[in-house]
Amino acid sequence: MIENFLQVLPNGITLSCRAAGERGRPVLMFLHGFPEAAFVWDGILEHFARPENGGYRCVAPNLRGYEKSTQPTQVKDYRAKLLVQDVAALIALEGAPLECLVAHDWGGAVAWNLANQLPRLIRKLAIINSPHPGTFLRELKSNPRQQQASAYMNFLIRPDAEQLLREDDYRRLWAFFTNWGGAPWLTEAVKQQYREVWDASLEGGCNYYRASPVRPPRPEDPGAAAIDLPREMLTVEVPTFVLWAMDDAALPPELIDGLGDYIPHLRLEKVEGASHWIIHERPQFVAQRLADFLRSS
Repeated sequence: MIENFLQVLPNGITLSCRAAGERGRPVLMFLHGFPEAAFVWDGILEHFARPENGGYRCVAPNLRGYEKSTQPTQVKDYRAKLLVQDVAALIALEGAPLECLVAHDWGGAVAWNLANQLPRLIRKLAIINSPHPGTFLRELKSNPRQQQASAYMNFLIRPDAEQLLREDDYRRLWAFFTNWGGAPWLTEAVKQQYREVWDASLEGGCNYYRASPVRPPRPEDPGAAAIDLPREMLTVEVPTFVLWAMDDAALPPELIDGLGDYIPHLRLEKVEGASHWIIHERPQFVAQRLADFLRSS
């Protein structure tokens, strides 16, 4: 059974969270991406909360700007360091260190940074189709295929992006799902869950893109071309599992080339025939692969 609660953090930000499992049990935390919300993890939360699957305390926050979480109006309040601080504070309140931090898409961007900066807070890291900052910057700078695949980012930073995304019952947002694999999982009930999140918080999701310079370069905006990160900001020492759906139209497979250069304890699994939305497409498979990683030493 899913529990909903509001967690006020020491920095004054409130995160609306979904959870399953008893407090005091080992904790798994799940971070969502764009244009999603914490509800996408519900089935997996319930799975790992069951005694036969580990009996974990499973928590999925809506990141700042989403659903009923605090929605700052200033773009600067969506910078990566602040997102990391939110998640770190939530981990501390749940009882650090986590057994595992699991993340997808934008949630992965937060998780990569947290694992680099605050490794003491987590025992393991699991990433599902979210590019490592080192390989992502490399590909955005030099690979036309990645630049084209990420062109949507330059749409989402437009000042009228929210207005355009809301047109025709979110026609453009549904295309994020249906243009990348048909999305038979996108039932009317699931669509209504998405509508409720987008009605309440679409501005916050777009502000993630506005606050980050990690996007394809353009003549008027150097984007990723202007960024050089030192290696110490890119290494991840905790054991890491990367589950990569190979039919991800936005994140081509070149992004997993060279991951081992940054992650000494890396376990990488490629999944053919799955798209960016693998959590919806193959939830039981995702849960099984995560369970196998949790059991590993």
